[in-house]
Amino acid sequence: MQELEKRLAELSAEFLKSYEKLEIEKKNARAEELEKQVAEPEIWRDVKKATEKNQELAALNDEVAPWNLLKTQIEDLKDLISLADDSLKGEIEGQIEAMENQLVELKKALRFQGAYDGKDAIIRITSGAGGTEAMDWAGMLERMYLRFFEKKGWKATCLERTEGEEAGIKTAVYEITGVNVYGWLKSEHGVHRLVRLSPFNANNLRQTSFALVEILPVIKADSEVMIDDKDLRIDVYHAGGHGGQSVNTTNSAVRITHLPTNTVVAIQNERSQLQNKEKAMEILRGKLVQMQLEQHAATIGELRAGESAGWGQQIRNYVLQPYKLVKDTRTGYEETDPDAVLDGKIDGFIDAYSESTL
Repeated sequence: MQELEKRLAELSAEFLKSYEKLEIEKKNARAEELEKQVAEPEIWRDVKKATEKNQELAALNDEVAPWNLLKTQIEDLKDLISLADDSLKGEIEGQIEAMENQLVELKKALRFQGAYDGKDAIIRITSGAGGTEAMDWAGMLERMYLRFFEKKGWKATCLERTEGEEAGIKTAVYEITGVNVYGWLKSEHGVHRLVRLSPFNANNLRQTSFALVEILPVIKADSEVMIDDKDLRIDVYHAGGHGGQSVNTTNSAVRITHLPTNTVVAIQNERSQLQNKEKAMEILRGKLVQMQLEQHAATIGELRAGESAGWGQQIRNYVLQPYKLVKDTRTGYEETDPDAVLDGKIDGFIDAYSESTL
């Protein structure tokens, strides 16, 4: 039993180091404070403010709950091991091993120490040149990411989606909510390249297709990213597509242009002009922050037009023919089962990127 006690003590020390580094106690206190606030009837007079606090509380609970559970399990096992005899040795060893594996997973949160890593994210998938072939590839990526989000237990809300004429999508925009979503997904930002035998070509020729994946942090508050009003041009117009009669007969769609960088965001998914404007500003803030990170600019005011990675940064190759391989151009990490990757198995690529930037 002494060996197991030593192993548990080492686990406890390693747990405590990460627990303190991530300030879980501080986050527990904040969660308790928020619980009291949202329980007060008066706060719901301002529905927007109450909803934001409720969302912050939910995100905090998602983050701290597994840490609090593991802490309790370690303490309970310490009590048990001090009273146990050799007949329980196998069971205790199994519990320690399970908790060690759990800690390995939880410690991945230590990677997400960037300013925006704890934020939710916007993912925008855009097909490249190449018509139906490229749109089909963009649709395959959309499915891959939606499967990944599902496996992570994240919520994906579609903001915009334009289908291709024959297959796939021209573009799709989703807002993803969960724990450290931007931190997890930021490695996916860039151009994804597919090589395969074309299903849309009568001669079944090998075809290369491209799609751009943009990952943007969700920044809801104006105070987090200061944008001068004089730098914005806001246009409203009739929304098209689905959404009912009111969408198509009123100027509900909004297009916002950030003039210094010529960055354009258009949203027509919501029913009201105000909702579309709020969502467009949210996405614009994320785009400008992403540009700021790429250009290593100290402020939004220092951003320069036309200097983001955009279509110039090819990050991953998906080869289905003449051999099967998915390889990341930045880390060298590769998988030999493209079908599994396209079914949402992208954790290895994300882990490799995170480790390479530590």
